[in-house]
Amino acid sequence: MTSKEVDPMETESLLTPAEVAALFRVDPRTVTRWAKAGKLTTVRTVGGMRRYVEDEVRALLDDSRSERIA
Repeated sequence: MTSKEVDPMETESLLTPAEVAALFRVDPRTVTRWAKAGKLTTVRTVGGMRRYVEDEVRALLDDSRSERIA
């Protein structure tokens, strides 16, 4: 699993596990399992909460949609 600290001045958009889960229509625990498996990069807030980079999540979502179509 890839993890990094969050810089409060960083401008990239971050999503909560619940937001990622809603996009993929899965349980938030599934998102955590994906992160542990290395499918998503985990970003930790100062308080220790998990967040996910929105651009990475949307790219994975686009890939999963194109696989279903193909």
